[in-house]
Amino acid sequence: MGRDVGRQIRAGGSRKRDESVLTRTVNAVFAFIKFAEFEMLFLFFFLIAFIIFKDLTSRPEYNQILVKKPGGPDFWAY
Repeated sequence: MGRDVGRQIRAGGSRKRDESVLTRTVNAVFAFIKFAEFEMLFLFFFLIAFIIFKDLTSRPEYNQILVKKPGGPDFWAY
């Protein structure tokens, strides 16, 4: 009996049908993460960079650096 199971697994037999729905779902999620790992890290990098930049520019002391020119002519109506 042990040899038959080993042959089924090696030959790509009907092992998937014996697994539960939860196991197949978890395996599918892990396969997707393994497949799309670089793209997900790329998006997470830009998301984190956006959150950090948004946090920095929302503070009044940093916002003045972006809006007002020190000592120069005031072209903007601020």
